[in-house]
Amino acid sequence: MLNRLDDYPIHQAPVPVAQAGSSDANFYDRYFFNGYSRSGDLFFAAALGLYPNRRVMDASFSIVRDGVQTSVHASRLAPGERTETEVGPIRVEVEDPMRVLRVVLGKNEAGVEGELVFTACADAIEEPRTTRLNDGRVFMDSTRFTQFGTWSGELLLDGQRIEVDDDTVLGCRDRSWGIRPVGERAPVAAPGLPPQVYWVWAPIHFDDQCVLLGTFQDETGHPWHTNGARVPTWASQVDANLGARASVEVLHQPQHDIDFAPGTRRSRAARIGFEGVEPIVLEPILDFQMLGIGYLSPEWGHGMWKGEEAVGVERWEVAGLDPLDPRHIHVQQVVRAKMGEREGIGVLEQLIIGPHAPSGFTELFDGAS
Repeated sequence: MLNRLDDYPIHQAPVPVAQAGSSDANFYDRYFFNGYSRSGDLFFAAALGLYPNRRVMDASFSIVRDGVQTSVHASRLAPGERTETEVGPIRVEVEDPMRVLRVVLGKNEAGVEGELVFTACADAIEEPRTTRLNDGRVFMDSTRFTQFGTWSGELLLDGQRIEVDDDTVLGCRDRSWGIRPVGERAPVAAPGLPPQVYWVWAPIHFDDQCVLLGTFQDETGHPWHTNGARVPTWASQVDANLGARASVEVLHQPQHDIDFAPGTRRSRAARIGFEGVEPIVLEPILDFQMLGIGYLSPEWGHGMWKGEEAVGVERWEVAGLDPLDPRHIHVQQVVRAKMGEREGIGVLEQLIIGPHAPSGFTELFDGAS
């Protein structure tokens, strides 16, 4: 099947763009965005994913305001046209590649709608390729880049208008593609290995620079994937160095230390650091459930077949959720950050399932003592 993108010299395999380079059912191609106010009283996230071998495209938008998280989910039969990035009321538009993207949320039963523009403030960071085998089978094989930016536009939540301004609302986005667990599980002849995931990701904004740490670790605390980077913020859009990596500084020996809140698997304080960089102290100020954009969701999990077109909404009070419920393990926390004299803000993402010796976790979902 041909589509409009086949007219561009972008092919990486002797097949049309609509055909994935891998036949793995878990092949995916995904947008992710988050945004948060400098005051820490607002957080939102959006995502749109394509799963060509499952013939599914889905999207979600979720917002935390006054302690309540509201989510809109949508799913559809995947379009053959790869420039068609719209699912139900949710649409992602690439206005200027690597600079400006737009997220549009139309009317829906959740009572949240709006139009938001993400404007990059630094060059994109290409993270190292993530590859992981489980018992000889490919579990993950993906590439991702992360880019910091600001947001403008407006949201309407339960009739209340929320103005979003570049000076006060920051965030980041990522694009990732490849293979990772999505959709309904494929049948296997024998039971799989016990689940174990330890993932920490920390994109942090300072006025003059942005810092990124990410790591996967096994149950002993050994990192099987890790990365650290620093990138200067642009003084203006004229400074954009698109496609170049000269401005991205690789940071060595990424380290982190999380002080977990008792009875949970999420931080009450944390530190990250790198060789030759002042330690960065993180103070969480808001919790966001990644369930709100489909992660670990039994109803709106990524790549699940929901029919040719489906839309759903969810709402909950964040403080009332059980932090050890498997659905609520995966969080992004908005954090205040201090690096020497610098003060910033960012996100500390945590997904911890199963044992992790350095953290004191020994069971599937036990909490910190």
